Amino acid sequence: MTVPSAIQARVLDQKGARRLGLGAGLGLAGAIALIVVPLVFLFVAADFPGGFFVLDSLMVEVTSVIVLAGALLLIFSLIVYRNSFSALRKVDPRFYVASVLCILGSLGFLLLLVAAALVAGNSASLLTCVHGQPSHALSCLESGQPFGAVTALLGFLLGWIGGVGIMIGLFLAGNRFRSGSLSGSATVYGLLLLILLVPLASLFVAIPDVAYLLLLAPLFALVAPGLALHGSLRATRLLTGTA
Repeated sequence: MTVPSAIQARVLDQKGARRLGLGAGLGLAGAIALIVVPLVFLFVAADFPGGFFVLDSLMVEVTSVIVLAGALLLIFSLIVYRNSFSALRKVDPRFYVASVLCILGSLGFLLLLVAAALVAGNSASLLTCVHGQPSHALSCLESGQPFGAVTALLGFLLGWIGGVGIMIGLFLAGNRFRSGSLSGSATVYGLLLLILLVPLASLFVAIPDVAYLLLLAPLFALVAPGLALHGSLRATRLLTGTA
């Protein structure tokens, strides 16, 4: 690998920092659509049902469309993050792992797009099976549309791996740019990834107070890319001398 000159390294750092900001912005919008809005809908429908917030085919279809939009945004976010880490790995080879993991994450969100489309097309039969218990959704989807269940599970796992790539890349970027916001974002992403494993684990073992723990997911889903966006913008200003 050819070692870039100081000027080339600075240009690559600037490119990487700018793309980090764009990836974080897309990730923030995607997290709102994919995690925050669906969770809010489910909690309101469960605790304060009425009007639109009733677990019926309309709500499932609307939520599926929002999830589709969120998955698209996160796919673009992972692509941009991957481009950022690709630029930075030319000056620091450690970013290579983060870049590869982001590619896997992009594939995962593509599979989630397919799964969300299947849910939107089978909302009536899915609701008949669920009977008001959202925790039964995966088993019902598996019985009625096994390809959809496998696709959703594989998509989630690959998307989760992509999140690990973002966490690693942000941690390395925080060290490289001496940014507490980027390092903090990596930490919050790590906590979010742990929380997102809870619904998957609850399919196999009983976990008490799962609902209360999941309440932290929307918060972390907003804070993590928000810190990354702040840190990347500050790093860009410092690198370009506009701070």
